[in-house]
Amino acid sequence: MAEMMRFMFEDGGSVVVQAAQADAGVARVSRTSDGIATAERTFEAALSGVRQAAEAVLQQFQGLTSRPEELTIEFGVSFNAQAGAVIAKTGVDSHLKVSLAWRTAHPSESAPENRE
Repeated sequence: MAEMMRFMFEDGGSVVVQAAQADAGVARVSRTSDGIATAERTFEAALSGVRQAAEAVLQQFQGLTSRPEELTIEFGVSFNAQAGAVIAKTGVDSHLKVSLAWRTAHPSESAPENRE
């Protein structure tokens, strides 16, 4: 079952997310009177690993000989008290979708004008 968890922002404020229920064990979180757990890490710190993963994927595809005109990286993010933000799984595998697009020039753009 999912639980509600509050992540604080580094510059103040907070966001409440629906977090995956932690496995049995001990976790350093606090609960407020509204029953929402407050994560030990900030929202930004929780997302840092996911950001590094996105940057690594981007670097790998930017090194292609024929660079795509468009690159889309899509993945789900799940939150929990111990790990912060993690790339979510679908079924038994983690989910990461990468789309690359190359566009060919329109015929009017690639053909020289014929002037007589």
